[in-house]
Amino acid sequence: MTTTAQNLSTPEVATPRLPAHEVIYRQLRDLVLFGDLAPGQAVTIQGLSERLGAGMTPVREALRRLIAEGALEFQGNRRVSVPLLSADNISELIFARQWVDPHLALRATERASLSDLDQLRALDDDLDSAIARGDLRAYLELNYRFHKRLYEIAEAPILARMADGLWLRFGPSLRVVCGRMGTQNLPDKHKAMIEAMQARDAEAAARAIREDVIQGMEQVRQSLEQSGALC
Repeated sequence: MTTTAQNLSTPEVATPRLPAHEVIYRQLRDLVLFGDLAPGQAVTIQGLSERLGAGMTPVREALRRLIAEGALEFQGNRRVSVPLLSADNISELIFARQWVDPHLALRATERASLSDLDQLRALDDDLDSAIARGDLRAYLELNYRFHKRLYEIAEAPILARMADGLWLRFGPSLRVVCGRMGTQNLPDKHKAMIEAMQARDAEAAARAIREDVIQGMEQVRQSLEQSGALC
């Protein structure tokens, strides 16, 4: 089943039973993760409250959590911004991701059911469709969902949380880079990884996702260097 871009643009909505601050946290997290808040762009707490249609208290709580996670930084005068990446930041992110993502792929290959593989294929098919039609927001969300589903299959919650936190650090810059490049030249080793998982070749699956990670992160580095956006 193909996921429509319209559905994808809707922030992750929790059940009504969740407290307001958790719902707002998830909505604000999506704004950061998918680059709706650009690196270096300062926003006010009041502005975010109006944008999300939420009270100041749950917005403050959500901001507190995202600042603690390194996804936002406090600028003073009730303003926050998405941190600008430095060259050292990019190097650290590449180092971390080329270890944690392949390890999760190893574990996922050992545990994946046929249904799990079908879900990964469906996400990758939707991802291909987003690339073909140049739908940047859908591409970003589907690419994230593909990797997050892989993390879930791995059944390693501590490592998955680490990997998820890394996405908050580079996601906003990925939006900037893809906006310049378009979606047609983006790396995609997902099919190779799925084929390796199908064959229960954990090492090959890990190599495929490592190549996917390194190619994608190096494109971020090169694009930011060329634009002078690295701080």
